[in-house]
Order: sequence, then C-alpha cells, then structure tokens
Amino acid sequence: MLFKEVIRPPLWLLAFIYFMFLSLVIAVWAALGNFSALVTFIALTIALLAIAVTAKSEVRVTQDELVIGKAHIGVKYLAGVEILDKNAMRLLRTRDADPAAFLAIKFWMSTGVKITLKDPRDPTPYWLVSCKKGKELKSTLYK
Repeated sequence: MLFKEVIRPPLWLLAFIYFMFLSLVIAVWAALGNFSALVTFIALTIALLAIAVTAKSEVRVTQDELVIGKAHIGVKYLAGVEILDKNAMRLLRTRDADPAAFLAIKFWMSTGVKITLKDPRDPTPYWLVSCKKGKELKSTLYK
C-alpha cells in the first residue's frame, strides 16, 4: 500500500448525534419510566458506536489501483489530480458539480481532490473526494 487515509466523523458530530439521542431517552423516560429509558439509552449508545464505525471513509492507493470506500479504479485510467481548497471544494460540490461525477465526499470536510479520469468506456468525468492529505495523494499517484 502506497497511500492510506482514513476519514472518521469528527467528535463534535458524534456529540451532537448523542445529544439528540439523549433527548429521545428523556422523552422515553418521561412517558414510559426508568426501565424503558435504560433500554433506550443502551440501544442508542450502541447505535452511536455503529454510526461512528460505518461513517468512516478510506482512501487507499496500491501499486496499480485507487480505492475509495468500495469504489476502485486502475491508476492507468487517471488523467490528473487537482487539489481543492475550501472555496473550490464548495463550488465543485454545489454550483459547478457535474451530475455524472462520482462523489466520495463527507459534509464535515471542507477540502479534497478532483481526480479526472481518462477511461473512454467510463462516462464518469471525475471523482470528487474529501481528503485532508491531497498533496500526499497527488505525489503518490504521480511520482
């Protein structure tokens, strides 16, 4: 493996979700009592842990393949990598977006990369990927 970046949900997001879950626990406690509130509390705590594990994203580069989550493409089909700052990423994920593009974005990340493809059989023009280590990813793909 030449490059690997794991993108996890930030603590503030998990805390906000847990706060919402706890307000639900209070509502259950007020309506149904202690035992129901305890069961709800345990179930929602387990649900938060499941959210934390499943919301992560992984960007990997092997010798001949780029893997983002479950999607993968051969490195020979990549035309270029453009590093996007906060403003460029905001525009490309909204106003300037191409509906045929592949999006591997996380709403809590403001930077990323645009990976242009050159596969004539693939109608996808580019991949838009949330990434903190864009320069390192670009240098790994284009040594």
